[in-house]
Amino acid sequence: MSKKVSIKASNLIGSEIIRLAAEVNQKIREGKQIYNLTIGDFNPKLFPIPEPLKQGIIDAYHENETNYPPAEGMMELRKAVGAFISKYEGLDYPVEQILIAGGGRPLIYSIYQTLIDKDDKVIYPIPSWNNNHYCHLSEAQRIEIITHPEDGFMPLAEELKPFVKEATILALCSPLNPTGTAFTKSQLLEICHLVLEENKRRGPEQKPLYVLFDQIYWMLTMDGIEHFNPVSLCPEMRDYTIFVDGISKSFAATGVRVGWSFGPPEVINKMKAILGHIGAWSAKAEQVGTTKFMQNEAAVALFMQDIKHKIADRFKLIYEGILALKNQGFPVNIIAPQGAIYLSVQFSLKGYHTPEGKVLECTEDITSYLLDRAHLAIVPFTAFGCAKDTEWYRISVGTIAVEEIPQMLQKLSEALAQLSK
Repeated sequence: MSKKVSIKASNLIGSEIIRLAAEVNQKIREGKQIYNLTIGDFNPKLFPIPEPLKQGIIDAYHENETNYPPAEGMMELRKAVGAFISKYEGLDYPVEQILIAGGGRPLIYSIYQTLIDKDDKVIYPIPSWNNNHYCHLSEAQRIEIITHPEDGFMPLAEELKPFVKEATILALCSPLNPTGTAFTKSQLLEICHLVLEENKRRGPEQKPLYVLFDQIYWMLTMDGIEHFNPVSLCPEMRDYTIFVDGISKSFAATGVRVGWSFGPPEVINKMKAILGHIGAWSAKAEQVGTTKFMQNEAAVALFMQDIKHKIADRFKLIYEGILALKNQGFPVNIIAPQGAIYLSVQFSLKGYHTPEGKVLECTEDITSYLLDRAHLAIVPFTAFGCAKDTEWYRISVGTIAVEEIPQMLQKLSEALAQLSK
């Protein structure tokens, strides 16, 4: 008899994105051209990290910066992060309240582990990224708030209000993965007032309702879209907000693994202890290189101008292309791009017949048809908690060349034209 694993491990759900990626990679191995827009990543040939950042990391290795960094992150980097968020966001946090880790994921995990006791409740919107898995790992109960496209798939205070008395964490992300949409000022302000009202009701003897605010994409907002955060809108939220941020998205450095969190000292200190025990710190050379780059304001400004321009070019072509298909009568829709590297696209294809006479009956059928006929690999919102009959998909633009988009749209048009009612 084979030895069994823990109940927690055996019940952990695998990633639907990884499952879809395996199917895509098999088609690529068969020699098919696939427009793989599934992964929330950048093609480093199209989106290389900033040259000064790369050189700073290389120099750090040459200078033998390879021993253990401090568990909370190097003092120089924490100071650089403090100066960075002060300059660009108007947020002033002392270095003692700033924590460095190997990207955003271990920081989110440590927030859950720090705040959640078994069966505590976590509120998060649907769709959203990975909160279901973090709840499972921390033995939290989930309160999932179904959001709507007319609200940009962002949760509204009125939808959250019935549940805040039960919860320990309200997990928010803006701009949002998977939708690429962002909170408006009024949306987030109303949520802040709701959280403050609830914490006033609880008083000092109860564990507060905390906001986990993932803003890893905030520097990638599009022109005309302003990023808002809870503490800037409501300074009283400082005691209840734990931020998650880093270089992964804004500097196209997903594999470099430098993230930071800042928030109430009593929370940050315990997160530091947890991360120290699991060894989830960022490599020292990467911390040294990131410090030097973040202190180089001219280099940061130049890179941000370039990456936002590249993303906007891709957004524009795909957005206008999908709108053109909609205007031609095809059953598709798309939300105007707001930020991150994602577009929300709707394919209302259930009930349509393929050229072979098969009826597209479910989201999985639509996903397979788009992959087989249009060579388009995208992720349905089922991967982010939505119901199995969702018509909405995430398109990630960080891995496609601008020159490929017209051909991709043409193949999509041809595949849609082959369907019949």
